[in-house]
Amino acid sequence: MSPARKTIGILAFTQIASWGSLYYAFAVLAPAIQRELGMSAETAFAAFSWSLLVAGVAATPVGALVDRHGGRWVMAGGSVGSAVGLAWLSKCSGTASYFGAWTVIGLAMALTLYEAAFATINRKLETGAPRAISNLTLFAGFASTIFWPLTQFVAARIGWRDTFLAYAVLQLAACLPLHLWLGRDAARPPACAHAPRDSHTLAEAIRHPAFWKLALAFSANVFIFSALAINLIPLLQALGHSAASAVLLAALVGPMQVAGRIGERTLARDAAPQVVGRFVFATLPFGLLALALLGTRAWAVALFCMLYGMSNGVLTIIRGTLPRVLFGPRNYGAITGAMAAPSLLSKAVGPLVGAALMSGAAGPMLLPLVLFGCALASLLLYLSAVKPATLADAPEPAGT
Repeated sequence: MSPARKTIGILAFTQIASWGSLYYAFAVLAPAIQRELGMSAETAFAAFSWSLLVAGVAATPVGALVDRHGGRWVMAGGSVGSAVGLAWLSKCSGTASYFGAWTVIGLAMALTLYEAAFATINRKLETGAPRAISNLTLFAGFASTIFWPLTQFVAARIGWRDTFLAYAVLQLAACLPLHLWLGRDAARPPACAHAPRDSHTLAEAIRHPAFWKLALAFSANVFIFSALAINLIPLLQALGHSAASAVLLAALVGPMQVAGRIGERTLARDAAPQVVGRFVFATLPFGLLALALLGTRAWAVALFCMLYGMSNGVLTIIRGTLPRVLFGPRNYGAITGAMAAPSLLSKAVGPLVGAALMSGAAGPMLLPLVLFGCALASLLLYLSAVKPATLADAPEPAGT
């Protein structure tokens, strides 16, 4: 088996399992957690948001670790952290222990989810990393499709506590040995002080005129996706769809993520990430407008879920490949972690703001309307960031 196939195969399974157990399961289990622990929706979602903030803060140092040492031990440590956090969550009895468990889970997210996986691929594969990232996201797009109905099925039989405990076992029994199987990466030769290089340092990347525009564009999209990842099923129920129908409609997101990534692999295989990004950034506003205006109709919800899934699926690839194109491969992990810094706040507050908008007097239509405005803002920021005039102003790496 080639190193690329082995790496993608390992990470495909662990990304599905980690996204499903650490991120997507909460959307299904949150109501039962609130009832048993006597928490308000705001408190329950605040802890989840806190975990996302922890993950965002840890993203840059985790990326730098992977740049330096590779992903084997970093991601294996994340599997252990995931198991500890999920097991703790299954046993918590009050607000303090609940927030403590989500703190550990947040750190585990930084060590195991996409940013760490992309940096691992970049570190392990000297050539073909962008295509490997695309391949990985093709498989990992099934996480929500698998884990939303799976979590609903399992929790209905053993309860939310034992469901989280089962996912902790999954992390130790499957994800940990698979991450260890990634193996060592070859040591990187030290850079020669007088040799030209094709990669920016973190400090140079931050001075790039497109850096912060891209960071803010991605941040606006992260806000949309984090708000909907947790609130989509409750939103659809508030719009009049049954619980079973809401889960079924929401489950369209995963396959459409995969369909979008297949399109990126085939129809857009020779297109630059900047060009593909223009298309997918423009797609999401149309879906949100359909949801806001016609959300009581199943066909409109299905259309939204399809556009939402496709956009999210391809944008994940753009977030993984565009920084490498602009700033080079050598400090990829640290740079992508820093670019995610504005997203950490959006990712953290998205579920909380979404829940607050859902419970407001204006009704469920307010949430998709607010998110529509965010989608338009992200589109304008992205278009400004990838203008040829902006990219032409990029500083060259020192020493070239």
